[in-house]
Amino acid sequence: MRLPLIIALVLAALVTASLCIGAASLFAGDLDAGFLIATSRFPRTAAALLAGMGLALAGVVVQQSVQNRLVEPSLIGTPESAMLGLLAITLAWPGAPIWIKMCSGALAALAGMAGFLGLARALPRHDPMLLPIVGMIYGGILMAVGLWLAWVTDLMQYLGTWRLSEFSGVVQGRYELLWGIAALAVLLYLVADRITLLGLGETQARSLGLNYGQTRALGLGIVATIIALVVVTVGTLPFVGLVASNIVSRWRGDNLRANLPVIAAFGAGAVLAADILGRLIRYPYEIPAGTIFAVAGAGIFLWLLNAAPARAHD
Repeated sequence: MRLPLIIALVLAALVTASLCIGAASLFAGDLDAGFLIATSRFPRTAAALLAGMGLALAGVVVQQSVQNRLVEPSLIGTPESAMLGLLAITLAWPGAPIWIKMCSGALAALAGMAGFLGLARALPRHDPMLLPIVGMIYGGILMAVGLWLAWVTDLMQYLGTWRLSEFSGVVQGRYELLWGIAALAVLLYLVADRITLLGLGETQARSLGLNYGQTRALGLGIVATIIALVVVTVGTLPFVGLVASNIVSRWRGDNLRANLPVIAAFGAGAVLAADILGRLIRYPYEIPAGTIFAVAGAGIFLWLLNAAPARAHD
């Protein structure tokens, strides 16, 4: 019972800090504190928690699907694919409802992951560092395509918004789609044992009676939906899935069902902490949470590369 209590206390402290910190003071009496919390501070805090939770869980699914702990959605071109889908629907239907844009982003993200899985099949598995390097190149190519498309269609501002990954624009009425991540997290927990079997590889998973193709399609479909929800609402956040899943795994081992709630809480807390830090470094100005997490996540990623085992995770 000690670990759940510690996690609850840490998250409660971060939530309290997030609700209290901002350019406008809750205690000066100039503004209605309840109105400010309801319309801005709470939506922002909830968005950071939900986005962090979803991205952390998405990282686990991707790692199990390719049997490599050094990858996560932002390292295999998934956010870039989602942005291409959003650009496409923006060009074809500028006034599309937000849920249509989300569906377009999810389908594009799924297609992007399918492309990466095709590349992964052709790569040798003896070097675990090769897959994330190829994934970053793949994502860079997709990003270049997106930049070119946005440039020729005068949509650079939209692309910049999706890449910025910050929470200052999150207010009541503009984040509610992220609650879908909570439902997807419950679904992932229910199929956690099947996701674990994906990490054994196709041959062994099938020998244990798993419908490998169906399970992987379900898992990657959930990942694509999570990425689309996050990109549409707040933009891309790199390294969350990589950092959360690897740190929890090194700390608690590989019992995925037991680790999923901890991974979700770690991702949620880490993103919220990055958002809070971004508000404090140049107060009252803000540094995007994505920038804070990218710097910290890149350092942890380099450490993981250096600390990775000599042979691939099977």
